[in-house]
Amino acid sequence: MKNVNNKWTLITGASSGIGEVFAHELAAKGSHLILTARSESKLNDLAQKLSKKHGIQTEVIVSDLSQAGAPAELYQACIERGRSIDILINNAGFGTHGLFEEQSFDRNHDEIMLNVMAVVELTHLFLPEMLRKRSGVVINVASTAAFQPDPYMAVYGATKAFVLSFTQALWEENRKRGVQFLTLCPGSTETAFFDVLGTNDASVGKKATPKHVVDVALRSLGTNRSYVVAGSMNYINSQATRLIPKKIMLRIVSGMLRPR
Repeated sequence: MKNVNNKWTLITGASSGIGEVFAHELAAKGSHLILTARSESKLNDLAQKLSKKHGIQTEVIVSDLSQAGAPAELYQACIERGRSIDILINNAGFGTHGLFEEQSFDRNHDEIMLNVMAVVELTHLFLPEMLRKRSGVVINVASTAAFQPDPYMAVYGATKAFVLSFTQALWEENRKRGVQFLTLCPGSTETAFFDVLGTNDASVGKKATPKHVVDVALRSLGTNRSYVVAGSMNYINSQATRLIPKKIMLRIVSGMLRPR
C-alpha cells in the first residue's frame, strides 16, 4: 500500500515520539488519521495542526490501552464513527529497567498488557475487515531488544520478542491475502522512552531521530519484508545474535544494560 491517500490510519501512542512522526508523515501523504493515546490535549493539538496543514480528516480517541477492555472500546469507537481502518500502527509501549525482583509487579503487568495484549487484540479486531477488502497494512513496533534476551530489561525484551514473532507469523499467514504485516525494530531513539524508563542506562549506541525510524518503515511498505531494523549498525547487531553463542551474548547485553 504505497498510496495512502484517503486511507484511514489508526496510530496508537500518537501523542509523541515515533507515533507523532507517523502521524505527520502519513498526513502529508493524504491519509486520514485516528489518533489515540492517554493525553487528550496533545492529541487534540496534533489533530488540529495536521487537519489544517494537510486538509485531512482527523479523529481523537483517548485511551489507556494498558487497561483490560480498552482495545475493544477503541475498536467500537471507530465503528460508531463509521471509520474503516486501512492501516493499523501499533506503536504504544513502554519499558522497565533494573533488577526484576525490585521492579513493581503492577508496572510490569501494565507493560505486558500494553506491549503485548493490546497489539494482539487490536490486530485481531481490525484484521477481518482488511481481509474482506483484501487490502491493508499492520505495522507493529517492536525493538532491537526483540532479538535476544535482555538482562535488566527482562520483561520489555520479552514483550518485544513476542511482537516480532507474532508479526512475522501473521506476515506469512497473510502475505497472499492482501494485507501486509511489518515489524518495525528501532534501536535507541530520541523519544520520551528513556524519560518514562527513568534512566539513560539502557540507551545503547547513538540515538536515531523518530523521523529516521518512520522513514525506514514507510520505505519498507510494499517490499514484502516481514521486519525492518532502523539503522545499519542496529541491523548488524541484531544479526550477530545468530552467530554469537547465547551465553556470551547474554554477558555482552548484560554489560550494556546493567544499571550504573
